[in-house]
Amino acid sequence: MMGYYVLAGVIFLVSSYVSNKLKSKFSHYSKISLRNGMSGREIAEKMLADNGIYDVEVISTPGQLTDHYNPKNKTVNLSEAVYNQRNAAAAAVAAHEVGHAVQHAKAYSWLEMRSAIVPAVGVSSKLSNLVIMAGLVLSVGGSAFGTSIFLIGILLFAVTTAFTFITLPVEYDASNRALAWLENKNMVSQEEYAGAKDALKWAARTYLVAALGSLATLLYFISIFLNRR
Repeated sequence: MMGYYVLAGVIFLVSSYVSNKLKSKFSHYSKISLRNGMSGREIAEKMLADNGIYDVEVISTPGQLTDHYNPKNKTVNLSEAVYNQRNAAAAAVAAHEVGHAVQHAKAYSWLEMRSAIVPAVGVSSKLSNLVIMAGLVLSVGGSAFGTSIFLIGILLFAVTTAFTFITLPVEYDASNRALAWLENKNMVSQEEYAGAKDALKWAARTYLVAALGSLATLLYFISIFLNRR
C-alpha cells in the first residue's frame, strides 16, 4: 500500500500545481480589459447567435471556475465573475463553454460518447475504490474470491479512467472552437487573444493531469492484480 500512497501523493502535488497555476493565470488575464467592452454573458450570447444556436440560455452560477455547459437543459452556466466581467479571461471561459454547446448542436462524436457513459461513470466512481479496497483485503493469502472482487474493482476504475480520456478531445475541441471564433470574428486584440489562449491551455492541462493520474493509478492496481494471481 505504500506504493499507492506515494503515487497518490505525486498525483496530488502535480494536480495542485496545475490548479494553482490555472487560478494564477485567470487572475492575471482578468486584469486585461476587453477593447470591445463585452461581458462574458454577451460574448457567450454572440457566439451562440453566430453559430445559429437560439435554444441555449446563458445563465449565472455561483462559485469560482464553476463554468460548464449542461446539455440536459441546454444552458451555458457561467460563474458570477465570468458572467459579469469584461476581460480576456471571461471571454476565454465564456467562449469555451459555448464551444460545448456548439459540439452538442453539431452532434460532436466525442461529446456524445462522453454523455452516453456518464451513468456508468456515476456508478463506477462511487463503487470502484470501495470494491478495490475490499478485494485487496480479501485477496491476502491468495484467496480466489478476494482476487475476483479486486478485478471487479479494477474494471470499475477502468470505466472512470476511460471517461477522463474521452473528456480530453471534448475539452480541447471546445477550446479550439472558442479561440477560432474569437480570432475570426475579431472579438479580441492580439494581446487579449494571447491571454485567452494561455488561460485555456492551462485549463486543458487540468484535464490532462487528471487523465494521466487516473491511468497511472489504474496501471498500479493492475500490476498488483497480476502479482497476486
